[in-house]
Amino acid sequence: MRLSPEQQAAIRRIVADVAGSDAQVRLFGSRLDDSARGGDVDLFVTLERPVEQPALVSAQLSARISRHLQGRRVDVILSAPNLRTLPIHDVARREGVLL
Repeated sequence: MRLSPEQQAAIRRIVADVAGSDAQVRLFGSRLDDSARGGDVDLFVTLERPVEQPALVSAQLSARISRHLQGRRVDVILSAPNLRTLPIHDVARREGVLL
């Protein structure tokens, strides 16, 4: 995994601040490959409660985490009881690593 323990802790803290302490966050995609270089940070955030403004929550998470990672691009996918499940959700859930 190409995130330091400090970066992982910061991501968990930001997710808790924005989405609630019960939110889970998984890293998936190219950042799991230790032999790769560069690439964005793909995060899958699971919420136990419905989210009223998913685009806003996703954008807030992406912006705050990106700022913490010195401008690295961050993609956030949300999962909540009121949101549609897409194939990317299955991939992220299956391949992602819980932070």
